[in-house]
Amino acid sequence: MTAVETNREQVLRDAARTALAAPSVFNTQPWRWLAGPDGLRLYADRRRLLPVADPVGRLLTVSCGAALHHARTALAATGHDVQVRQLPDPADPDLLAELRIVGPHRPQLAELQAYAAIKRRRTDRRPFTSEPVTEDACWALILAGEREHAHVHLVDVDQIPVLAMAAVRAGALQLSDADYRAELADWTHRPPWSGEGVSTETTVRAVQRRVPIRDYAPFGGQTMHPGRDTDAGARYLIVFTDDDTPSAWLRAGQALSAILLTAAVHGLGSAPISDVTEVADTRDELRRLLPGLGEPQVCVRVGHPQPGGPPPVIRRAAEESINPVTPTGDSR
Repeated sequence: MTAVETNREQVLRDAARTALAAPSVFNTQPWRWLAGPDGLRLYADRRRLLPVADPVGRLLTVSCGAALHHARTALAATGHDVQVRQLPDPADPDLLAELRIVGPHRPQLAELQAYAAIKRRRTDRRPFTSEPVTEDACWALILAGEREHAHVHLVDVDQIPVLAMAAVRAGALQLSDADYRAELADWTHRPPWSGEGVSTETTVRAVQRRVPIRDYAPFGGQTMHPGRDTDAGARYLIVFTDDDTPSAWLRAGQALSAILLTAAVHGLGSAPISDVTEVADTRDELRRLLPGLGEPQVCVRVGHPQPGGPPPVIRRAAEESINPVTPTGDSR
């Protein structure tokens, strides 16, 4: 291997390492990266599929799309022009994308800002302050997502009760399912050294649920007493696509990443909300909120964070997902 090839492989490994910071459903981190001198490959790790909450792997693929965008952001910011092929091999549906360095790239300011935001972005599940999110920031979030070839709908204030009821209904339906509760318990009680799952310490407040997790603040605050209610300044966006295919899911994940990083650049806290899109009935409710009745993939809550900030989310060791070695001794 030449020095150039060695350096290229290291650059790609570094990009995959950066992508470990991407958000994922239940913090499952359902991806595998294979880095070599000829490129970087992103695979879905079906062993980390949530069979109850995500039986077809839609949210798994959205999560992988977020990791793909993180890697692309890292490569662009470090001066590399990259060619990306999505779903390049019909015979291997787990191969989601291939990235190849094709030349030098002069990073734009927005790319450098997004790259810096990766290190400080946190999923913030606490109530936000009553300070409103400016219209300029909202437009920046929408444009960031739409640049990734997805659609972004900013939920109107008068639509928030519908979104709130959909979230409540989704939670009730899910938690009435014993299999879902078991799956939820599994991923919210992982030992800290595992580097995966969601810690119950990150929940907003104590809730009367068998397994507390991702308890987002009430949606209705901003419609009741703006400027006074907790979370009154929060805004909600729905990332949606024209169809409901793996390619669309991958685009939605990249749009989600772009929105979250743009929020961090603007000093906003953010949290993906997948609950309302995990249940068929509530996904149908969300479709009625969308222009053109597209396919809702994930919601995002943004706002001005309270002082202190959430704790960092635990991550798996890089060697577990970048060129991982199987029991047979092979990578992948």
